[in-house]
Amino acid sequence: MKFVSQALNGIFRENPIFKLVLGLCPTLAVTTSLENAIGMGLAATFVLVCSNVLVSALRKFIPAAVHIPCYIVIIATFVTAIDLMMQAYLPALSKSLGIFIPLIVVNCIILGRAEAYASRNPVFMSFADGLGTGIGFTLALSLVASVREIAGAGTLTVWGDIAFKVNPGPVTLAVLPAGGFIALGLLLAAINAFSSWNARRHGSPPPLPVNLDCRHCTMCNKSK
Repeated sequence: MKFVSQALNGIFRENPIFKLVLGLCPTLAVTTSLENAIGMGLAATFVLVCSNVLVSALRKFIPAAVHIPCYIVIIATFVTAIDLMMQAYLPALSKSLGIFIPLIVVNCIILGRAEAYASRNPVFMSFADGLGTGIGFTLALSLVASVREIAGAGTLTVWGDIAFKVNPGPVTLAVLPAGGFIALGLLLAAINAFSSWNARRHGSPPPLPVNLDCRHCTMCNKSK
């Protein structure tokens, strides 16, 4: 039950994009199509799970003075592996995602989970945390991408040749950088409004807004 609870935590209660508002650079850049979003999400999930497991396994052997550099080396190793695999087996997707696959190395979600959770918890639970956070990230990317692609191109490209013609569209703004900000802002507003309504319905106070700066980072300042 703890495994499932921790996995669901990363999907819903602490979704990296919609709850913690992290990883917005790839969120805005790669969500012009659903295929790109799924590819980016799966790559990040692979790195999250593998780095969390290895950081947790080595947590008692990594000196506190150099733990951040060690985490970055571990993360970079898995990012290089997934980047090379995508270049070999999914060259079109790799070319479409471009620099954003190597930039997973400095993604605050990956390093944040290594520092905030994997370095303090056993391997099994760290695996659950990485898997849940990765799935939550993938679902959030997919939702933003679906809205932008449907509005911007009138299509929904699931993977490769699997695509659907969907109306409405095209609204060119939706696939431009400004459209990414607008789509994400509207989705965040809708989710926050629903969260407030649901809290009031259960007699609880509305959730407080996240303080969007490094001093209040809910991933690194939180201890479990």
